[in-house]
Amino acid sequence: MNKSTILKPRSTTDIHIAEAGNGQLFLTASPSGFSPAEADVYTQIAAVLRERGAEIVHERIFGSLDAEAEVMAARKHALETQDISSEGPVTYIEGASPDGVGFTGVIIRAIVPARAEDVWTILDKGLPCGRGWRRNWAEFIVLQNMQFFAHPHLTSPIKGEESKKYSPAVQAQQVIERAERILREQGASYRDVVRTWFYLSDILDWYSAFNEVRNSKYSEFGIMPPFSDGELLLPASTGVGGRSPQKSAATMDLMAITGPADSRPFVKQLSNAGQLDAFCYGSAFSRGVLIRESDVTTIQISGTAAIDAQGRSLYHGDARSQIEYTLDQVEALLCREGAGLKDIAAATVFVERPEHAELFREIIAARGLIRFPAVCVVADICRAELLFEMDAEVVMENGKD
Repeated sequence: MNKSTILKPRSTTDIHIAEAGNGQLFLTASPSGFSPAEADVYTQIAAVLRERGAEIVHERIFGSLDAEAEVMAARKHALETQDISSEGPVTYIEGASPDGVGFTGVIIRAIVPARAEDVWTILDKGLPCGRGWRRNWAEFIVLQNMQFFAHPHLTSPIKGEESKKYSPAVQAQQVIERAERILREQGASYRDVVRTWFYLSDILDWYSAFNEVRNSKYSEFGIMPPFSDGELLLPASTGVGGRSPQKSAATMDLMAITGPADSRPFVKQLSNAGQLDAFCYGSAFSRGVLIRESDVTTIQISGTAAIDAQGRSLYHGDARSQIEYTLDQVEALLCREGAGLKDIAAATVFVERPEHAELFREIIAARGLIRFPAVCVVADICRAELLFEMDAEVVMENGKD
């Protein structure tokens, strides 16, 4: 993988840039000290985008809800200073920084289009909700910030009798149905989805209900085993705790691949011998999804935690062992496809307690990855006994070891 890294001193910002084939890159950035650094981060990101002629097609920001206004203002100023539109869709999720600062970090996927019409903004009811792009004759779609509220400016929490009418499970169902509707308006469907990210407010209170809703909708879509004719069609996915500024119970991002069948990249859903397939214990996702284009192969690694081949949580109360086991499982999944942890281009690390972030950094450095491209977030994991989870986007250049 052709990977370059911009590094600044430990007291300010770490920014990683990973090339992903021709005209595609991942940027992972986070403050590396105890001072707010959103202006510094976005100034550097905007400069990279301008220099490359790249457009953002997926952007996830993590930080405290109190810091959202300042982060978004810094983003707007930095982008517009470089004559880059700041009006595109963005997902902002509450993800506390282990260092206690308001802005935790951002993960961006960007494309350098061959033609202006090769990247476009997807609208729902006149508001930006995603981006589409053409690459190697295929079409990619990302939908962002899918919530129960179609209009992001509706920020009042649901109260009283309305809260019973719109329970978290009802909201999750409508989020998935909204995404399916928008996909169909774009000439695609949920069967084309290869990756989802679900951020659930108070996840431990209703994760079982969320899984029931997702399983039911995926059965309707024909992608839930055994309704997929023996072929594994479930997308890779992350499902963790995370509130949004709009106070929706569920926020979803997704990526789909569409276009004529003979122009689509090769796509393969992945299983891991060391971990039970998640759908076997009621969670509808694949352990990972491999996407092989003509110039590059990417692997979407689902949110992975210390869960064994029987679906049981391991190492209760032992964060070090959970981290080591999780990294071993991700490494094993990647090794089967000719990759490894070194090929991770962008990752999100979720820790239950702030002190576990430094423990993760110690462990990953001991594996030879000193500057690991990850945003570390303090968040609830889907099971109360789990202390650590990681998802990742992996890049391998085709034809190279």
